[in-house]
Amino acid sequence: MSDSGVCAVVVTFNRKNLLLECLESLRKQSISLDSIYVIDNASSDGTGELLLENGYIGKLSPMDHPRTWSKCYSIYNFVDCENIDLHYVRLAQNTGGAGGFYEGVKRAYEDGYDWLWLMDDDAEPVEDALEKLSKYFNAKNVAALASVVMAMDNKISPYHRKFADFNSLRNFYLTKIVDPELIEENEVLDIDDASFVGILINRRSIKEVGFPKKEFFIHNDDTEYCIRLRETGRILLIRDSTVYHKEFGTTNCTKKNFLGQTFNRLNYENYWISYYYMRNNIWLLKKYRRPYPYFLVMLLGSWFVSVSAIILLDDHKLKRIRFVTSAYADGFKGNFDNKKPKEILYS
Repeated sequence: MSDSGVCAVVVTFNRKNLLLECLESLRKQSISLDSIYVIDNASSDGTGELLLENGYIGKLSPMDHPRTWSKCYSIYNFVDCENIDLHYVRLAQNTGGAGGFYEGVKRAYEDGYDWLWLMDDDAEPVEDALEKLSKYFNAKNVAALASVVMAMDNKISPYHRKFADFNSLRNFYLTKIVDPELIEENEVLDIDDASFVGILINRRSIKEVGFPKKEFFIHNDDTEYCIRLRETGRILLIRDSTVYHKEFGTTNCTKKNFLGQTFNRLNYENYWISYYYMRNNIWLLKKYRRPYPYFLVMLLGSWFVSVSAIILLDDHKLKRIRFVTSAYADGFKGNFDNKKPKEILYS
């Protein structure tokens, strides 16, 4: 049990080398973390073996273990050699980022930590990122603190930090990005949404709102959680705290030309991933978009545009249309069957 501790929660799936770089950056923090929770979503790329090889864990989980397996090991901070508890949690199956963060936040909260620093395995906080955040631990009415997310070209990545936009008829999302110039002009900025790339959450707020919504699987789980967190206090973006995010370009798209314009269209074999984004976004819009008729207009208009694009640009048209329609319907009804997208497309 921690008296006043700070821990990191890192969720990983089949990106062992990025995970290792993330963990090394956490061990280089100028003020030491008390603990790190590594939530392994049943990786199959040798993640456990690499952690064992580099001294992060002392043994591998049993092969084909039917349940969640976890062990706590001891590592140290590279700066001051302070002890850090390393909790390696291997889930029995891939529960997506949402399920991973649910598991990590729940475990860290139940272990008594006061601040939980959430990040994907491709995040890399600079050495003083946590120290800069810690200066605002006692700020008034704080639910969470967020670092500025930088791309690898040293430019601010604006899509990770956003304002709420609940009442728009034009915006298909509940949030809008924070202008990078606004970030540069303000030492501290009140925001409404921070992705799980370097958001540090206050225990008191977790006590009030609970844990991330694991049913989302992937996409929009961070937005949904931040909406709840904002009901308990402020989310402060701290300009001098920086986390790099290694966002690599995708090769899962094909360029299609229509009427002189070029469109990136997701390949059929990867199309299943888009289901979660559509379903979860519709669920959020239905719950929070006001007035309600705005939501209905957005629902029908977006579905029509999506289906029209499929007809004009894509292969496997009938299956894609059925897929999109199902995602929208499931979001509307709150149906969270996460095995469904692959069944629709590939069965």
